[in-house]
Amino acid sequence: MNIPTLEDLQELVVHQKTFFLQQHTKPIRWRLEKLQKFRKALLSHEAVLYKALYLDLHKSEKESFLTEFSIVMNELDSHIRDLEKWSRPVKVRTPLPLFPSKSRIIREPLGVTLIIAPWNYPLNLMACPLIGAISAGNCAILKPSPYAPCVANVMEKIISTTFDKSHIALVQGHRDVNTLLLQQHFDMIFYTGSPAVGRVVMEAAAKHLTPVVLELGGKSPCIVDTGANLELAARRIAWGKTLNAGQTCVAPDYLVVHESLKKTLVEKLALCFEAFYGEDAQRSEDFCRIINDKAFDRLSGYLKQGKILYGGQCDPEQRYIQPTLIKADPEMPIMQEEVFGPILPVMTYNSLSDVIDYINRHPKPLALYYFGNAEKGMRILAKTTSGGACINDTVVHTANAGLPFGGVGNSGMGRYHGKESYLAFSHSRSVIVSSNRFDIGIKYPPYKKFKLLKRFL
Repeated sequence: MNIPTLEDLQELVVHQKTFFLQQHTKPIRWRLEKLQKFRKALLSHEAVLYKALYLDLHKSEKESFLTEFSIVMNELDSHIRDLEKWSRPVKVRTPLPLFPSKSRIIREPLGVTLIIAPWNYPLNLMACPLIGAISAGNCAILKPSPYAPCVANVMEKIISTTFDKSHIALVQGHRDVNTLLLQQHFDMIFYTGSPAVGRVVMEAAAKHLTPVVLELGGKSPCIVDTGANLELAARRIAWGKTLNAGQTCVAPDYLVVHESLKKTLVEKLALCFEAFYGEDAQRSEDFCRIINDKAFDRLSGYLKQGKILYGGQCDPEQRYIQPTLIKADPEMPIMQEEVFGPILPVMTYNSLSDVIDYINRHPKPLALYYFGNAEKGMRILAKTTSGGACINDTVVHTANAGLPFGGVGNSGMGRYHGKESYLAFSHSRSVIVSSNRFDIGIKYPPYKKFKLLKRFL
C-alpha cells in the first residue's frame, strides 16, 4: 500500500482541477465511453473481486454477486442507457410577465469530488457513487476503507488501469489520510459510514462550503404486528438481518413484535436461521465474518447483557458470531447504538402508539420495516420518518435503482441510485433566455404604469 503525503494529495487535487477546467469531462459521449470502459474492467476482474470479498469478509461468491457485483452492474447499465436523456435541458414553464423568454434547467458537473467508501460493501458502496460522479461529468478521488484491504487493492488496480489519474484516482491509507484529504478543497464530498465520522466530514466540508452527501446508519426498527404472515416475516427478517453477518446499514436493527406473537416468531426465526446456514452457521459457506477484533469484542459484549433467546455462540479466532436473538429493553446498551452485526434485540408491545412514540423519540433511522396489514403499515409510515421503508419485507428497497436511497437527520442527507446518483453529482443551473425582438418597458423605473405592472404580477 502506497500511503500518499499531504504534498501528493495537493498535487493530485490540482491535476484533477486542471483536467476538469480543460472541459474534458463535459461531452456526454466521453462520459459514456468511460462508463463502458469501467464496466468492461469490472467484468474482467469479476472472479478476482469475489476472491477479495471472501478474504476480507468471508463473503460467498453468491452473496457477493447478489449484494455487490449485480447491483454495480445494474447501476452502470442504467446510466449507460439513460444518461443522454437525463442530461438534456429540462423545459420549465415561463410566467406571463417574463414573456417571450424561455426557461430551462441545465445539469452541469460539480467539479472535483471525493468519495470515501466503507468496508462493509466495499465494491458496491465505492463503485455506485463513482458511477454517478462519472455520469455527471466530474473528476473523483476514491478513498476505500483499510479494513477491506483485498478489495481496496483490486479496485486500485482497476482504477489505475482504466482511468487517467487526473480524472479518477484511488488513494489508500488510514484515518491520517482521510484527515489530509478532508483538508483539501473539493467541489463535493460523498461519505458512507457512521454518524460520528459523518459529523467530522461535514465539519471539514463547512470550511470550504463544500456540499456533502452523507450515507450513514442508525437503529432501523422492524415492527411485526397482528395480521402479519409470520412464516414470511420470519424468513424476510432473518435474511435481512444476516446478510453480510448483519454488517449492513439498512439491516433490521431491533425487532418490536406484538406480545401475542413473540414466542411463535422467535421459533420461526430460529428455524429460518438454520434453514439458511445449517445447525452450525460457522460451517456455512454463505455466512460472513465480523470485520475486525474491535467490532467482534463490541458485539460479543452484547451477549452478556441480556437473555439469549437463540444462538449466542462465538469464535474469536474466526471472528464468528452465530445469528442470535436476545431479549432486550430500551435501557440496555445494545439499544443505545447501531448493532451492525448478526444479533437481533427483541422487544414486545401491546399498543402500536407506544412503538410510534418510541421511534419518534429517537434519531431518525435509515430504514423502517413493518409486517402486517399494508394499509395499517402506511399509517405507521405517516406518523414516523425514516430514510426508506419496506412493508412486509426488509432491505429490498435498496435494490431498486428507481427509488432514491439515502438517510434523513442522523441517518444521513442526500440521496443516490439511478438518476438520483446523476443528480447528486450535478448542479441544476437555472437559465432564462430572453428575446431581443421587443422589451416590456413597464418593468423599468420610474414605474409610470405601476398599476398595470401589479396586475401582471
